[in-house]
Amino acid sequence: MAQQADEGRDRGRDETPEERADRRWGDLLQELRVAQTGVQILFGFLLTVVFQSRFTDLSETDRDIYTATVLMGAATMGALIGPVSFHRLVTGQRLKPQTVEWASRLTLLGLVLLLCTMASALLLILRVVLDDSLALWLVVGMVVWFSLCWFVLPAWTRATNPTVKQRE
Repeated sequence: MAQQADEGRDRGRDETPEERADRRWGDLLQELRVAQTGVQILFGFLLTVVFQSRFTDLSETDRDIYTATVLMGAATMGALIGPVSFHRLVTGQRLKPQTVEWASRLTLLGLVLLLCTMASALLLILRVVLDDSLALWLVVGMVVWFSLCWFVLPAWTRATNPTVKQRE
């Protein structure tokens, strides 16, 4: 009996697959709280822009950028709130490990969409403030920076650390 219990435990921690899923779910919820707060503030700001008096002064291109930004912001909200809905709809079905996997995927998708939303919002704002070509280069620089911080550095750390397992 003890041997069966040991086989179900992760070698890096003394936890069962269910305990591991619970821990990963708690970690993911903490990450989502941080991301959702920023997205909600950004999205709320975007929703108010259209009601500003200067909105009518924007060029057609800027209005198109605004529309794309709002749609990406809404998609970001959907992806980052999706894990909560997913969890709620499958609770009690003994699907916690699968829930954590899908929630992690939705969260990663949400981060990619957040990057796109921020890039688009920056482009819109910087086009109003600066020369178009300078605005574009600054946005490209920020996308590179966010990509390095959010995706490249963690992927590099994971790939170069021999103690990291394929699946957490």
